[in-house]
Amino acid sequence: MKYAVIAISGTQYQVEEGQTITVDNQNQDVDQKTNLTDVLLTVNDDKVAVGSPFVKGASVDYQIVADLKGEKVDIFKFKSKSRYRRSAGFRPQLTNIKITKLNF
Repeated sequence: MKYAVIAISGTQYQVEEGQTITVDNQNQDVDQKTNLTDVLLTVNDDKVAVGSPFVKGASVDYQIVADLKGEKVDIFKFKSKSRYRRSAGFRPQLTNIKITKLNF
């Protein structure tokens, strides 16, 4: 089994080749191919390499699949007996990326 742990936008993901993951918006064009060198851990069958903080010579190639919006989160503030009520909403901008190749 071959996989890697990568860091994108301050979040860590365990990825394999051919996998599609949803991450925070990357501000890149759709179908753009990119190389990521922030690889924290690599596993290739029984060979494990742990970086400090990143594994030297390891990289992950990925392709931007789509930009989308996440589910809306409703925010509501309320204080009893004072007629204070506030509501707001938040809808995150997300990007689907497909892992094309693990290089290590």
